[in-house]
Amino acid sequence: MIGDFIKLSRPKHWIKNVFVLMPAPFALASGAEFQAVRFFVGLAAFCLANSAVYSFNDAQDAERDRLHDEKRNRPVAAGRISERAAYAYAALLVAAGTGLAYASGSTMAMVVFATYLVSNLFYSLKGKNIPLVDVFLLAGFFLLRFLLGCALLGVAASNWLLLCSSALALFLGLAKRRSDILKGLDESHRPALMGYNEGFLDHAMGITASMTIVAYALYSMEAEVLADGREFASLPFVVFGVLDILRKAHVERAGGSPVDLLLGSPSLIAGGFGWLISTAWSVRLFG
Repeated sequence: MIGDFIKLSRPKHWIKNVFVLMPAPFALASGAEFQAVRFFVGLAAFCLANSAVYSFNDAQDAERDRLHDEKRNRPVAAGRISERAAYAYAALLVAAGTGLAYASGSTMAMVVFATYLVSNLFYSLKGKNIPLVDVFLLAGFFLLRFLLGCALLGVAASNWLLLCSSALALFLGLAKRRSDILKGLDESHRPALMGYNEGFLDHAMGITASMTIVAYALYSMEAEVLADGREFASLPFVVFGVLDILRKAHVERAGGSPVDLLLGSPSLIAGGFGWLISTAWSVRLFG
């Protein structure tokens, strides 16, 4: 049963919290002080919030998940954990996460933590059934991760980076819905799918991909923290990552969970490390 509760927590999906780390190179270059205890305590709180949401969602969707080829093996859908126990586990994780968020000492981190939980509650109960609203909420969850990073570092979020992060999050959410359509899922599994088709999602992904690249390029031109002559060092990796996801979606018909997409793609992992190194170089953290 311990193993099932670990599966219910989905620790693999904590990798989504890489968005929390995105502002770090730029913040440090602007003179922000990195307080390791505050940062990692706040990050741990958010990981617990993630797991609480997954537990609550699995309890909510148990009946529907039993009709899905893969999701029927989840602990609640398979009957190895009762729905009541899953709800209780979610409440326990929220309590522990709230304590850690408070211990971080950041009021803004507490606000982000609470906003994440409340918006996820709306998503679980209503939002995930409404076309476009579901994707915007999914994107919002990623954006809250970015804002949490800014809060824990004690810096204000750049408007261009906010736009870039929002567009990238929308792009990933649309890719997930496109994958659902290609798998033959319909409104019986997720009511919002009745509002999508492959053609619309292809156009929407193209728009958000363009927004992501343009917003990051404009940030590269405008940001004062980037050293002269190094402004565009990280841009090729952003372009590569976006185009690689588009390629996988259209050529390989891949998509689905952003976590599975990333962990199953050596090229995206390599591109991510390339972005990190080139960004650190462009803000003179070394060299």
